[in-house]
Amino acid sequence: MPVCSPFRQRLRSALLGLALLASLGSAQAAGWTVLLADDAPGHAEFARELRVAQPSAELLRLPAGAAPEPAEAEDERTAANVGVRTRSLRPTAMPERLTVAVGAAAARAALDRGGSEPLLLAMLSRLDYEGLRPLPALRMPGRRIGVLLREPSFADQLALIDAVLPGRRRLGLVATAESEPMLRELQRAAAGGEWSLQVEQAPDALSLAGALRAVLPRSEALLVLPDAIGSSQAATLAVLHAGASAGVPVFGSNEGIVRSGALAAAVSTPALLARQAQAMGRRLAAAGGSTPVPVVESASPAVARVNPNVARSLGLALPAEQVLTERLAGQR
Repeated sequence: MPVCSPFRQRLRSALLGLALLASLGSAQAAGWTVLLADDAPGHAEFARELRVAQPSAELLRLPAGAAPEPAEAEDERTAANVGVRTRSLRPTAMPERLTVAVGAAAARAALDRGGSEPLLLAMLSRLDYEGLRPLPALRMPGRRIGVLLREPSFADQLALIDAVLPGRRRLGLVATAESEPMLRELQRAAAGGEWSLQVEQAPDALSLAGALRAVLPRSEALLVLPDAIGSSQAATLAVLHAGASAGVPVFGSNEGIVRSGALAAAVSTPALLARQAQAMGRRLAAAGGSTPVPVVESASPAVARVNPNVARSLGLALPAEQVLTERLAGQR
């Protein structure tokens, strides 16, 4: 009889955790370890940028079903790119040990492994983080754990909408059951800013069209949350098509949605996130045992991305992306 899917998932997590334990146990006793468990381009770029900023860091890959192993070839490529050999830059006095897990799969493997050393879970979407929140390992007393989200804060998103559409305060969105924590965060960010959030619920994919028909007439702009809708290409395209048909601009939190037809988005980049991770990791390594668990940061600074074709179709003359980015920085 075939093994059921939940059991396979638990077995795979256990095997990955054991493999990770063995590999990290044989690594250097101090210093930074960057753990990759997939080949996503953004994750790879983040890891390269972080190792340029933190040259002594060891890169470990964790392929499916295999133990992580030092990426020596990656060491050579990265060293060639920056003009130095990575291993020659290791200081004599090593910093305190820290693991940086890049992406949701690496984060889950690192949490399954356990341990007491500081841990930074980086490049997580808000949806990834909500999936990890129930894990007891994320709230282990005495262990310093940080979470770096790949999306900017909702305060940045609202600041961008205000800069692009000044005076328009009726912001529509379709929420799912998974997006409730994000909706609460958005409501806190909108408090005191005279924003009027027009919210419709879509319990399943079949409800999306009806929710959009209900919310569009009440909205001056739509916001796509980084939830089950924002992470689904089909659902995102449905929102974009509905917004375009109604002449209502759509905003999001990644560059892909801007390329697909959103008016604008406040985003981050792997290079910016790597610099933020370096600073956050150093604070975690230096912090005392009283650090709240986990410490969560949104991507910062935010960068504005605009679709000029969509702006022209809506009859909007928008400031340049650099100008909008400076406005986002100025509102902090």
